[in-house]
Amino acid sequence: MEPARDVEFVFEPEPEGGYHAYAPELPGLHTQGEDLEEATANAEEALALYVEGMREEGRSLEMGVVRRRLPLSA
Repeated sequence: MEPARDVEFVFEPEPEGGYHAYAPELPGLHTQGEDLEEATANAEEALALYVEGMREEGRSLEMGVVRRRLPLSA
């Protein structure tokens, strides 16, 4: 069994209202919501379904993504 870990989601405001949410390290995992609370709830549900699908297919959740923060030039 794989150890528990967090998955980062990005919540981007949409021009027409609401939020588009996605997980950069999990390709194809996108959702949305009318507000941040709904988008977060939808992201949690989408993540659970994504993980379930990956496990059913016998695929690893380890995607090899490396994150580094770089300074923004002034």
